[in-house]
Amino acid sequence: MIIREAVAADVPEIVQVLKASLGETELPLSEEIWNYKHRNNPFGQSIVLIAIEDKNIVGVRALMRWKWHRNGKEYFCLRAVDTATHPKHQGKGIFKKLTLKAVDVAQTEGADFIFNTPNEKSRPGYLKMGWEISGKLKVGLSPAILSFWKFRNSIPEYEIIYQTSFKRLEDLCTGWNLGLEKEKLHTKKSAKYLKWRYEENPLQAYEVLVTSNFYLAGYIKKRKKIKELRIVECIFQNKSGEKEADKIIRKWSMKFGAQVISFSPLLKKELIPSIKGKFGPLATVRNLNLTEIEREACFTTENWTYSLGDLELF
Repeated sequence: MIIREAVAADVPEIVQVLKASLGETELPLSEEIWNYKHRNNPFGQSIVLIAIEDKNIVGVRALMRWKWHRNGKEYFCLRAVDTATHPKHQGKGIFKKLTLKAVDVAQTEGADFIFNTPNEKSRPGYLKMGWEISGKLKVGLSPAILSFWKFRNSIPEYEIIYQTSFKRLEDLCTGWNLGLEKEKLHTKKSAKYLKWRYEENPLQAYEVLVTSNFYLAGYIKKRKKIKELRIVECIFQNKSGEKEADKIIRKWSMKFGAQVISFSPLLKKELIPSIKGKFGPLATVRNLNLTEIEREACFTTENWTYSLGDLELF
């Protein structure tokens, strides 16, 4: 078996392996989606390892680049995302071999750490390979009072509406970044990042409204008969901008007939009434090049400030 870094020509076969292993029940798979995540990412191209047997790709492991900031320092990080082993080659330890090789490549490149939110089935494997439990992610929940009883099957089309310039959005992001807690890890926002993450995302369409005072992005997550309006990004200029965004959130809940609104309580605190707690998935982290002092500061989710979109699987 040969393990090597993937090149652009490998993408069509990589997608076929992902489809054979994972199917398309939860997430659609295509070359467009792969390139969106792993080649067009504003943080840089992903680290992708493939396993080859008899000249065929039998396994793939991708680490998507990401950046966190804390106290003026930029941390070069990676998200453990797409991984698959072809069904005909499972049981050979391919997942472990690819992941450990990807860790070596990332460490050599100078990456600081890897993070992800593995499910209960895959988490034990990560822990055996040196990952550590970081903690559950905090989520805020609020009843969509104006539309709680408005159950509807169809969902209106999502819209992306700009009521300001791209330059003004960049200024809004700059002010927002300056206001984030310096002692905690956070992902800096930019107009380029927001456009890539929400407006050009082929995996999930989002409702987006951009004004001179706020940037708001969300979508509907169906949970049986309940519709959750998930606010994945809410960036605002000041208290006035936050209140304007609140009004739009309530209008969106009526537009989509949502029963519940979810949001990040670390960034959006004024949605009332609401409950806040560790309702999100369990995060894990793998150290690569952090000092022990940095590791202690970065490895607990209590020291993270994030939007739901920062850590959402996509």
